[in-house]
Amino acid sequence: MSDDVQTGGDRRPLTSRNTRWARYIAARLAQGGVSPNLISAFSVVFAAGCFGCFLLAAGTGGRLQSATLIAAAACIQLRLLCNLLDGMVAIEGGLQSATGAIWNELPDRIGDILILVGAGLFADSATLGWAASALAILTAYSRELGTHIDGVVDFRGPMAKPHRMALLTFASLLSIAELILIEQHGTVMQIALWVVIVGSAVTTLRRTRALLRRLNADPARQLKDS
Repeated sequence: MSDDVQTGGDRRPLTSRNTRWARYIAARLAQGGVSPNLISAFSVVFAAGCFGCFLLAAGTGGRLQSATLIAAAACIQLRLLCNLLDGMVAIEGGLQSATGAIWNELPDRIGDILILVGAGLFADSATLGWAASALAILTAYSRELGTHIDGVVDFRGPMAKPHRMALLTFASLLSIAELILIEQHGTVMQIALWVVIVGSAVTTLRRTRALLRRLNADPARQLKDS
């Protein structure tokens, strides 16, 4: 079983979780009694900030437009930082709660919608933004479906959440070069959203096919369902 597919836990495998700086920040937050649920809520705040930056970038120009795109990229990374720290504070810091599972998932879905729809508005295509957010939610649903049915947590890509956010961060910064070199915006972000859409569809299919294979290979489950 690959590192992206696991049993006995629902934590995404992240190398950054083992870094000294991440452990230090998580430990300080835990010592301060900061709730993991509050950290999860702040991920939505940063996602909303990203949405606002994309919206502002769509209606402005010049240095302000470049600055808002840099801010959008920063907000995406801060959202991911919250996603990293909430789990670390909850588990390593011993601050897990009965509602933690809800706060772990729901803010992520809201964050995906805000960031992807915002990217679509910046790219002058709200349709692409909504389509990308719908497919992103579907990837999460396919993962949760497998977790619910047979306890296997499938984080495989090619367009899992870290991949989507890395792509949008890169697209935000590359859009600055687009503004400087050809004095227009939108094309780079449209391409990025198409990659999210296609990649999310592939991810959903891969996770669903893997779940079907596991279920078909389980004689006990087949006997139970017959």
